[in-house]
Amino acid sequence: MSNKSVVITGASRGIGLSFASLYLNRGYHVYAACRQASEELTSLGVTVIEGIDVTEDSGINRLAEALNGVSIDLLINNAGILRDEVLGDIDKDSVRRQFETNALAPLAVTEALKGQFSANAKLALITSRMGSVADNTSGGRYGYRMSKAALNIAGVSLAHDLKPHGVAVALLHPGLVGTEMIGGYGDITPDQAAARLAQRIDELTLDNSGTFWHSNGDILPW
Repeated sequence: MSNKSVVITGASRGIGLSFASLYLNRGYHVYAACRQASEELTSLGVTVIEGIDVTEDSGINRLAEALNGVSIDLLINNAGILRDEVLGDIDKDSVRRQFETNALAPLAVTEALKGQFSANAKLALITSRMGSVADNTSGGRYGYRMSKAALNIAGVSLAHDLKPHGVAVALLHPGLVGTEMIGGYGDITPDQAAARLAQRIDELTLDNSGTFWHSNGDILPW
């Protein structure tokens, strides 16, 4: 069993909930951050930190206060939103909200908690291949694609900036996962995605920090 700690954002459902269960079973002390806890999350018996809106300074401050004194071995920035915009009917507020949640929030959470990383800590950013420029063969999804591309470049900068502190960074695409966010359809379940992503995190080192991985182990193009 491990005595390590993991902090997971967006932990009330989907991949975040699966991460919480997986790392609990590995013996980690799990700190599960969310806006509102689900019954499924509460029933796990992990440390739930509710009322955390990662797009608000007050939410990030609340998270930092709840984690005061905790040595963080793994931070998984998992919280994200998906909206749909089509050319000719672009909702700028929708795009803006996706930037705030998908790109700015993970950076802000990491900045707020970086002083609490343990030696050899790891940072996982749950991104998407939809943030890949080379992989965009279908267009659309402006806000989601733009926000995930922004998260990807932030992740590379974090990998450079955190390396001197011994912190390795992974940018991880889960695959097409059957979560509520995408209407429940997908190629794999949240539990399968979390297991594959955890394997990528296990393989993360300072030498491969800043890499953009598919959960199946493939390296994705920028």
